[in-house]
Amino acid sequence: MKIIVTGAATGIGAETCHLLKERGDEVYAFDIKEPGKNFDFFHQIDLSDPKAIDDVVAKVDGSFDAILNIAGVPPQPGDSPLGNGVKVLAVNFFGLRHFTLGMLGKLNEGAAIVNIASRAGGQWRDNIDQVKALLALPEDVGLEDFCTHHEIDYVRAYNLSKEAVIVWTMAQTELLLAKGLRMNTLSPGGVSTDIFEDFRQAFGTDRVDGVTKRIGRPGLPVEAAQAAIFLASPESSWIRGSDIPMDGGGMALMTSDMLKLEEFSSRV
Repeated sequence: MKIIVTGAATGIGAETCHLLKERGDEVYAFDIKEPGKNFDFFHQIDLSDPKAIDDVVAKVDGSFDAILNIAGVPPQPGDSPLGNGVKVLAVNFFGLRHFTLGMLGKLNEGAAIVNIASRAGGQWRDNIDQVKALLALPEDVGLEDFCTHHEIDYVRAYNLSKEAVIVWTMAQTELLLAKGLRMNTLSPGGVSTDIFEDFRQAFGTDRVDGVTKRIGRPGLPVEAAQAAIFLASPESSWIRGSDIPMDGGGMALMTSDMLKLEEFSSRV
């Protein structure tokens, strides 16, 4: 299979490329920096720049069996309340969307698109009005103005970017069916990559460490990569427009606490 991987240089993306090459796939890597190994072709890309995305897409030759959109920016504070919120939205949602739409015409019939979202995007139902406002925002409108108007800081920007990815993916289902394509999202919880510390600082070390301790450990990049590859494979062909969570049981534990389900837990 010929597979596109964004965010190929590090973390989940790098592990995904490694697994794909091990099984004999042809890997087209996209990232702002070149991976050290495990790819056949590399295209440097800045997903925060729509013009740069268009230029790269125009240079890509071939037809492909899958796109794994793994590139993403973690939330980080800065000199203003926005922190890096504008960049987070630009890369995690707008860049992902722009790149994917640009590549649709290069996909083979039956191809799959996998978008890495996050458990942080799980509150999209509660925030649907803001998500829709972001989805409707023209690319030539300043994201900084949007963030200021909606009082969005860098943490909310990250959550919103992942909510938007989940909702947009669902919204594309019927259109993609008509094209013989399918798209899903994968929503990991905490994964032990180089940016895990950014998430601990952004979401609170007590909160993140508490969940991690309870489930035993953070997820591994290889586990997220395996799930992403499954969603890109023919074996998952009947999964369409779905968000697949993978958090080691963290959400189940929190939901059980909230609903007071402990009394229904089997005792051994």
